[in-house]
Amino acid sequence: MEKTTIKFYQTDTFTVGNRLLSESERSVQAGMQRTNALNSGHRACQGCGEALGARFAVDAAMRAAGNDLIACNATGCLEVFSTPYPESSWQLPWIHSLFGNTAAVATGVAAAQRVKGMKTRVLAQGGDGGTTDIGFGCLSGMFERNDDVLYICYDNEAYMNTGVQRSSATPPAARTATTMPVGQHPNGNVFGKGKSVPLIAMAHEIPYVATASVADLRDLEAKVTRAMSFHGARYIHIHVPCPLGWGANPAHTIKLARLAIESGLFPVFEAEHGEITGHRAIRKQVPVEDYLALQKRFAHLFRVPKQVEVIAQLQAIANRNIRRFKLLEDRGAAA
Repeated sequence: MEKTTIKFYQTDTFTVGNRLLSESERSVQAGMQRTNALNSGHRACQGCGEALGARFAVDAAMRAAGNDLIACNATGCLEVFSTPYPESSWQLPWIHSLFGNTAAVATGVAAAQRVKGMKTRVLAQGGDGGTTDIGFGCLSGMFERNDDVLYICYDNEAYMNTGVQRSSATPPAARTATTMPVGQHPNGNVFGKGKSVPLIAMAHEIPYVATASVADLRDLEAKVTRAMSFHGARYIHIHVPCPLGWGANPAHTIKLARLAIESGLFPVFEAEHGEITGHRAIRKQVPVEDYLALQKRFAHLFRVPKQVEVIAQLQAIANRNIRRFKLLEDRGAAA
């Protein structure tokens, strides 16, 4: 997929920077025709990466679908902060499913549209808890059947809505309410656990799989638009820092997302029918310490004595991602 390099001063809002771009190159959020599908008035925390990611993702999907879109949403932060009864911030047909059956509900909605001869597209949304854990079976079934649904996972790496419990997307060594320093694992979440749903989705050989981040909103929009050009099962995994759950400064949300990419801890790539077709190259790999040190969930690694071996294990994971996805392919080998 060809991409146009956008200069830093060409922003994602309807400001002078975008006037330097042609209409076809402008961000969805830069246009007066944007739908504001997730409207103002919701109750997300300051600096919420999920609210930002959802706003850009859903508006991009709406534009690609000609504003003919139905969204199914799992229980979780996104559902709770956007729909406090009897209010809603959603400006499109929106269905609240259970925690674990979002993919199944979206499949049913898509089947109903097909039987009725309608062309309405279907979007399913969930957090990492409802996607990688509770809803994993329904999601795999959706992939295996190749149902015509775009599923987006907003990954903030824990069950944030219910008190910051560990999920299978929680990184090693991170402290959560259920990975306290007790027993034989004094350094937070254990190594060797969890799963990569993007890679599992690729193993199903569905039409389109991608990872994205709020650190690069144009890339996020482009991937949602690309996903909507396919029919069949599609999956996008978006990294969305959570200041509250991570113990980070709300002003550092984008900085954290960028450091996750540039350290190699969150590889950004896309794939079609099980084969990787593109990746986001890294100019220069930064040490994982730069990313970890900004979060209280990793603060125990930097106390005296500093957990040098644990940090080295996390660096090794980042280096492996760099090699595996060839993120420094054009700029030399990873450290």
